[in-house]
Amino acid sequence: MSGLLPPGVRAPDTPVWINGRIVRGEDAVLSVFDRGARDGGGIFETVRVYGGRPFAWLRHLERLVLSAAELGFPVPPSPARLREGIDELLAEQRLDDAVVRLTVTRGIAGGRPTRTGAWIEASPVAGRLWPGTRRGEARVMFSSVPFQQGWIGRHKTTSRMAWDLAREEARAVGADEALLVAPGGHVLEGAASNLFLVHDGEVLTPPLSHDVLPGVTRAVVLELCRELGLRHREAPILRTHLERAGEIFLTNSVQEVLPVGLLERRPVPGRELGLKLLAAYRERVAEEA
Repeated sequence: MSGLLPPGVRAPDTPVWINGRIVRGEDAVLSVFDRGARDGGGIFETVRVYGGRPFAWLRHLERLVLSAAELGFPVPPSPARLREGIDELLAEQRLDDAVVRLTVTRGIAGGRPTRTGAWIEASPVAGRLWPGTRRGEARVMFSSVPFQQGWIGRHKTTSRMAWDLAREEARAVGADEALLVAPGGHVLEGAASNLFLVHDGEVLTPPLSHDVLPGVTRAVVLELCRELGLRHREAPILRTHLERAGEIFLTNSVQEVLPVGLLERRPVPGRELGLKLLAAYRERVAEEA
């Protein structure tokens, strides 16, 4: 395998679960004939693990299976086998609190039946937290490039170039996240998060009809709004709405519920509902664990 890498390049000695077994370093390879490597034909889920248990595992799995079906993927590994793979990898790395990424590819064409490829990675939570998560409030900016993801934005695919470039744009100016704005001016989501704002005590988030990602944490937060008796709804959001918002927060599985403290150069004054929902979210995590 050593000849597969350019001279002087060494693969990390991190264990990875690939197609049913744990491998390390240069053995952690994907065939160039796999459509995940050749065409970016893959879907993935990022799951946070608390005390050895993946939170909202069935929700993540349901989204993965639905995306695979809608995008015409071959039959993926069974849910039970994928969960076993996560447990094996966590045990191998002795991780209890972690971030797990599960990737399923379209596999190698031509076989009958065609099977997906699959791999699982796990890393400690600490290395995946944004600086803003550590501070307790995020700094965000608007991406300068109009975003037109179309219907594919409803799926968490491995073809992430547009999203990744927006994240790099944010990092270049010291921001945690970039907000993606459609050509018509509607703010859709963050490059790696869903978006919420609070206006006159009501929690608002862009509608799924705008082809934003149906985030697992987003769905949990909307449920918590109902349980807490908070007014909430999906609604189109413009830049001007955010610029006048009393409170803004972001959600994703790793960062949980993160209040925004700075939008571009404007301080965002409120934290109350975001922190209330964060506390409720962590209670839900504890209940499931």
